Amino acid sequence: MLDKTLPYIEFEMKRPNQLPLPKFSRKLPAGFHLKEYQPGDEASWCAVEYAVGEFDTLAEAAAYFAKTFAPYPEELPRRMVFITDKSGEIVATCTAWWGKKDEPLLHWLAVHPSAQKNGLATFLAVEITRRLATLHPGEDLFLHTQTWSYPAIFLYEKLGYQLLPGTKDFEKGQALLAQLRQAKR
Repeated sequence: MLDKTLPYIEFEMKRPNQLPLPKFSRKLPAGFHLKEYQPGDEASWCAVEYAVGEFDTLAEAAAYFAKTFAPYPEELPRRMVFITDKSGEIVATCTAWWGKKDEPLLHWLAVHPSAQKNGLATFLAVEITRRLATLHPGEDLFLHTQTWSYPAIFLYEKLGYQLLPGTKDFEKGQALLAQLRQAKR
């Protein structure tokens, strides 16, 4: 879940291409399964992103999907992944996409609140980082995030992503993250 009690400060993060790929387990907890995008999964993508608070309505999520992802149906099966639970319901998602400057982008990592605390975010972040390295060999990898997603920022840092200076209120955001790290200990 997003922590919207914090000030909203955006960050860009970069993972240099010379870093070795993360050595985290490629196994999901029992009952969870990796699934690549198939037509019709857009409703589940919207439901997960809405559940974590990324969109105020399902209609906003659907409009974003239609604008950003739907124009590239041939890319979605190899770039968008999901995790299903034991009932087959999609409970998490992440996408190996590209940014406005065509940079490789870890995009829209989300785990439904009912499935959080199972290591699914780590699994997806590693999976998408690996896919990006394969799809864009020799290129630095990027992502966009914000203080509301501070647990994700801490995860990304463990995977070698580094905060890039230059965004509005960057220093204020760094100070807030330092406080959150300290409180976590």
